[in-house]
Amino acid sequence: MNGGAPHSMMHDGFLLLGFALGFVLLFRRLRLGATLGYLVAGAVVGPQVLGLVGDAEQKLGIAELGITLLLFLVGLELNPSRLWKMKRDILGLGLLQVTACGMAIAAMIALGTEFSSAAALALGLPLALSSTAQVLPMLQSSGRLRTPFGERAFAILLFQDLSIIPMITIIAAMSRNPADVGGPPGWLLSLYTVGAIVGLVAAGRFLIRPLFRLIGKLGEREMFVVAALFTVIAAAAIMEALGLSTALGAFIAGVMLADSPYRHELEADVEPFRSILLGLFFLAVGMMLDLNAIAQRPLFVLGMATALVVAKAAVIFLIGLAFRMTWRGAMALGLLLSQGGEFGFVLFAQAQNALLVAPEAASLFGAIVTVSMASTPFLMMATRRFRDEPAADQGEREGPSADGASAIVVGYGRFGQTVAQMLNASDIEVTLIDTDIEMIDVAASFGAKVYFGDGCRLDVLRQAGAAEAELILFCTDGDQLDAEMIEAVHEAFPQALIYVRAYDRRAVIRLKRTPVSGIVREVMESAVKMARLALEDAGVNLEAINRAEDIYRNNDRERLKIQIEAGDIRAARDRIITAPTPQAT
Repeated sequence: MNGGAPHSMMHDGFLLLGFALGFVLLFRRLRLGATLGYLVAGAVVGPQVLGLVGDAEQKLGIAELGITLLLFLVGLELNPSRLWKMKRDILGLGLLQVTACGMAIAAMIALGTEFSSAAALALGLPLALSSTAQVLPMLQSSGRLRTPFGERAFAILLFQDLSIIPMITIIAAMSRNPADVGGPPGWLLSLYTVGAIVGLVAAGRFLIRPLFRLIGKLGEREMFVVAALFTVIAAAAIMEALGLSTALGAFIAGVMLADSPYRHELEADVEPFRSILLGLFFLAVGMMLDLNAIAQRPLFVLGMATALVVAKAAVIFLIGLAFRMTWRGAMALGLLLSQGGEFGFVLFAQAQNALLVAPEAASLFGAIVTVSMASTPFLMMATRRFRDEPAADQGEREGPSADGASAIVVGYGRFGQTVAQMLNASDIEVTLIDTDIEMIDVAASFGAKVYFGDGCRLDVLRQAGAAEAELILFCTDGDQLDAEMIEAVHEAFPQALIYVRAYDRRAVIRLKRTPVSGIVREVMESAVKMARLALEDAGVNLEAINRAEDIYRNNDRERLKIQIEAGDIRAARDRIITAPTPQAT
């Protein structure tokens, strides 16, 4: 039998997920964050402590897909126009941060150690990068990603990702390894980058969007998941083949689809894979942590990690002040980005291959990066009181933008269109969701932005902003809503008022005991309207028409109440008006 490898994979998966679950729950309980839990779990289960799971490098290669998916999801949050508005922060704030932090840390290494200036530069520049995999989830969980503060943090992280290309070029230029001279020059890498970006933009516009449109028409959700993962991995693979950043490729693919109708469905489908793989990434980083190196030189590792955090926090704080941030905002930004980043491991390996640093040094600085990453949750907790803006300033802060709509309308048929228009007429921002591709296309021709997705799914609602919405209105055709689904929506988003379009009284009876704020019975209301018009044309006076409507509505209300209590549609049949009712004169 050749079942050894599958058994090994299942065995490793069982141990990794089990230890991750235990430590993440513990660290969450202690309010230290999930990232630190994953790092500790990886260190404990890895070869340095218990030795239950090995081959951390292979698992890290797989887990880097988590970072790729993370950047894709972030790209979906930023359409091209919004990204263009951020160009000042990306090119100004990002460039200044990477340059200033890189040179400061390189100088610190050169002065405080016996490394050569080339080695100090090869180690210092990567340490200027922060952990995208750690910072972005922290911003997302706190609801600050789409705020001005979150956008500035992301602008820096995006430029850091772009800066990997020139850093690789600098390390290659300083290389002492004759085998490396055959690599592509920096100007050619730049041309590759521009060409790849243009190619991905064209592919997103002319290939990927039509593909999603076709899948949407077919109604195959599983194919949507496959297509989403294919899009991300294909973009990353193209960049990797050119020797560029895979995360950058995924980000560009996300940006190209950010203003498409499929955005929220893509987010909901990709998110579970991102969460699992990102957790695996931090597990692998914890497994790779060289505890022997720390044990041999604990003061050096802790001292350098402390110096790294302090230096980056101080430099970013000063840069933030120069960009007219408040001192609290600048402090928060500095502490948030003070750790080393996951791309440091890649660049340390490049420096090692270039014979600029010894393997022991690369391992030692890898440990420094990991320790600095572990310090971030503690720093954010310890400084929360100082970083938070005073209560008086809260009202002046800009909240979430873009899709931070107050209302979500599920179903954009004729009923939903009327509801949405009235909400918009009242200056209430609305997010529209539907599964009908043709309706989405028609709506787009009239200037309405409708997202593709099943609005009855909690994950799609969450991606559409239901956690911040004040109103959720189900305007779908037919009889597809049930009490269990409404209960789940209310439990997931308790702050939102829920309104439901019900086809008939059977639907009303089924949903009446659910936590809905209002149910509109479309058949009843339209029928009452028709009856009133007919009576007017028959010459019945207005007083008599109103009296007839009151009689009907009172009877119907009493009948409905009895039916709900009895749970029987046949109850209170005597309340049905089956013959002319003489009116008292």
